[in-house]
Amino acid sequence: MTATGSCLCGEVKFTATPAENKVGVCHCDICRTQTAGPFFGIDCGDSLEIEDTPFFGIYRSSEWAERGFCKKCGTVIFWRTHDKELNIISVDTLKGLENLTLDHEVFIDSKPDYYNFAEKTHKMTGQEVFDAFAAGKDS
Repeated sequence: MTATGSCLCGEVKFTATPAENKVGVCHCDICRTQTAGPFFGIDCGDSLEIEDTPFFGIYRSSEWAERGFCKKCGTVIFWRTHDKELNIISVDTLKGLENLTLDHEVFIDSKPDYYNFAEKTHKMTGQEVFDAFAAGKDS
């Protein structure tokens, strides 16, 4: 089901179709610095469509990924690969999603000790994430 979304101030509007109802959490240093906590995202594949606006910004955060945000209010909208094939949307920017489950956590080896989630999730270290991306490129 295609969902609509927006930033906090409403200047950046978009649509995306989640691949599943599974929410993931990233504990990497970049996500935690950008969001002041873990990043909760949902995989929307390559379905993200952003309405044209001068307030949409992109930050190239690594050699293989970038982050989208609103230049006016600062809302973090997504993390995605440079080829735009994988868009992980900040889950709470999308409206009307139901029956979501916290399914997985990545960069678990970067998670600080001061928080833990009660849900049982699939956990991957940073190296396991990089290895999974490398394996995907070989196929």
